[in-house]
Amino acid sequence: MSGSIWMPPGSRPDTLPAIPRQRIKPSWAQPDPLDELAERLDDFIAAAVHPDEIAALLESDGLSDDQIRERYGVKNSFALAEELYERVERRYPEPDGPVHDPWQVGLLGCLLRGVVFALPGLGYVLGGPLLAGPHDDFGLPAGTVPLLAGALVGWTWNQGLAHRAYSWLGLGDRDAARRSLLLGAPAGALLGSLVALAVAGAAQPVAVAFAAGQSVYLGAATALLVMSRERALLAALLPMAAGGVLALVHPVPDAARLILLLGSLTVVALLGLREVAPLKGRGTVLNVGPRLSASLPYALFGLATGVLVLYTALGDFLTGEQRSAIAAPAAVALTLSMGPAEWLLYRFRSGSLAGLRSSSTPRAFWRTTVLTVLKCLSGYLLALLVLSLATSALWPHAPGIAGVRLAGLLLLGVVLWTGLLLQSFGAVLSAAAICCAAALAQSVALVTHAGSPHWIGLIVHGTAAVAQATLVCALLGRVTAHR
Repeated sequence: MSGSIWMPPGSRPDTLPAIPRQRIKPSWAQPDPLDELAERLDDFIAAAVHPDEIAALLESDGLSDDQIRERYGVKNSFALAEELYERVERRYPEPDGPVHDPWQVGLLGCLLRGVVFALPGLGYVLGGPLLAGPHDDFGLPAGTVPLLAGALVGWTWNQGLAHRAYSWLGLGDRDAARRSLLLGAPAGALLGSLVALAVAGAAQPVAVAFAAGQSVYLGAATALLVMSRERALLAALLPMAAGGVLALVHPVPDAARLILLLGSLTVVALLGLREVAPLKGRGTVLNVGPRLSASLPYALFGLATGVLVLYTALGDFLTGEQRSAIAAPAAVALTLSMGPAEWLLYRFRSGSLAGLRSSSTPRAFWRTTVLTVLKCLSGYLLALLVLSLATSALWPHAPGIAGVRLAGLLLLGVVLWTGLLLQSFGAVLSAAAICCAAALAQSVALVTHAGSPHWIGLIVHGTAAVAQATLVCALLGRVTAHR
């Protein structure tokens, strides 16, 4: 067994036996039907992600199981599909032309919405002298408490109302969206006015009237924004805004202040009414509409974030530092930052869609989306920082913003942006729960005088930001969350 291989006589030891040549297929032999079918359906089979796709195509071509057994020698269409799936290598061709991205929006439109959100703040500059009077028991200027109470009610109600109207629009029933706004906006205005009246009482009629106008504006502006009429709202606010800017640098008569406020309010209310007024004829009526309870988390989110923003605006008064402005730069900066925040949310959704196309594993997709969300969040915080410093420098007699104040404001920005991101993921209930818990914790801490309001805000905002960021990281890897 250990001897050398036997070699034929006359052959050299370094010569190996010749390998027999393979037989050439005879000319009369028929080609393999499976190879022919695989070649004919090559593009479709290569792009299939499961054999069942191929089986569906075969059945749509009219191939019966009897024909498949006779032609291809396999049991049925599923067996043939599995055979074809194994023979053809996977190839997933890219679509022709640029890939459609539904999340591409212009920056200018988002910035316009941020400006529209902030311009009504100049109405308080115009109306401030009309509310002249002694400070209340909390050390706040006259009329501040009923205005804040009415604003909180308005933010809460209109967040829920906007969600319900958007739900109808998503179902394709524009008339139902109009009806919900036509009924909901006046109801919210009435509720906000009654709350302001209950808080102020009959002793502050001017403050109650101002709060009622504020509630009417919030309802009408919600209707215009939901129906994508930002430009009309901006045009209606421009005269009042110009008067507010003038009032910052030059005295304005009370009569002119009142005319500008009532004029802009009237125009906004009429535009809102015109937008939601029922049209002639009857549109499509859906038997099943969105549940009312589905809008409740959005309303609670609006209430909680409103409370957190108000505490940030009232920080100096809560510490006993009487200022001529109620931390107006912080509130204005947060309001203006909602424009960049909205655009960066769209950029994140666009980046996550691109990551979904380019990633081949769940872990790679998660890494891509984490990097995208970090870039977008950093961009938002940079925008908020610039806006905070600019408004603080330009606002007359405003306190400087730095140190604990600035850190608390930026952390609140993280809470707001990640809360909006969680809403886009469909996790609005979690965002509402975290923000409500933060607002309640900050309220309890301030009532019990647990510490400095600025430090309380920093701790509460930081805790809420960490909780929401953790939840965001947990949802980033779920493809279904990016729908």
